[in-house]
Amino acid sequence: MTQNQQNLPQGLDAFLAAAGWGGAEVEPLPGDASFRRYFRMRQASGETAMLMDAPPPTEDPQPFLRAARWLDGHGMRAPRILHDDAQRGLVLLEDFGEARMRDYLDQWPDDEIAIYSGAVDTLVQLHQLPPGPFPDYSMAEYIREARLFVEWYCSVQSLYVDMQGFIAAWAAVLAPSVSRQRPGVTVLRDYHAENIMLLGDLEKQGLLDFQDALVGHPAYDLVSLLQDARRKVSPEIEAKMFDRYLQATGVDPETFLADYACLGAQRNAKIVGIFVRLWKRDGKPRYLDLIPRVWELLERDLGHPVLAPVAAWFDANIPAELRVAGGGEFAR
Repeated sequence: MTQNQQNLPQGLDAFLAAAGWGGAEVEPLPGDASFRRYFRMRQASGETAMLMDAPPPTEDPQPFLRAARWLDGHGMRAPRILHDDAQRGLVLLEDFGEARMRDYLDQWPDDEIAIYSGAVDTLVQLHQLPPGPFPDYSMAEYIREARLFVEWYCSVQSLYVDMQGFIAAWAAVLAPSVSRQRPGVTVLRDYHAENIMLLGDLEKQGLLDFQDALVGHPAYDLVSLLQDARRKVSPEIEAKMFDRYLQATGVDPETFLADYACLGAQRNAKIVGIFVRLWKRDGKPRYLDLIPRVWELLERDLGHPVLAPVAAWFDANIPAELRVAGGGEFAR
């Protein structure tokens, strides 16, 4: 390697040599919200690959490897695994390039309908497959995630709230959706514009960040895509893409919309908690700037009649001034 060895993963030289990539240049890439790190590897010939450093014990690459191989084996475009050493947390991956959906649309906004249509069609393709070998998205997991809102957001706002009422409201609201998710589909759980790569044609989608895949409701990843915490999706595009999914799958519109709103509210409440945690625990304050958008989406979801018990909890426990202010201010 020609790069300075400082801050590179331990054992990297031997790993790259075993993979047939000895002597490749190493280019660090910006990190995400986890402890994983990514590097672009570049051979003298110009060939590139991606290196994921997911060091134990904070990270475990096995779920990523399992999901990537399952997706690739079923015709989905996950990056192919070139070499791995799971015990060291090192994985060499196919390089999908730099055409990330978010960045592409920042430059070419007129292609938004075509790009989102491709992303919806990719979900339709995934949902036509039998569910993958992943754990169920259980009621306990939905509740655990929703609790992040109270544990982190309410905590930093010094709000003393009714946690038991919160849990009871979510359990009542989620029960019908959970009952309708069997036999389930593979849920990637973080399917949005920063985790989708464009591979040649606008409609070809490369998938990233699917290591937490579960078997759950088909509305979940559609919500993740169309109620994106990191990129504003207009209500018009959201409605058009929602209808595109309905037409492709033939699901009942009224029931699916209720589940979409329910899972959207659950996901957005969770994300508010996670973004506060990323600031407070992990020292990443930039995520606080995204909370107003997520809060706006949460409020919109709470307006669906199926969310009445949860909406009542918010009315009773979260001061109106915080909600009007898009989640309130934070002492950074």
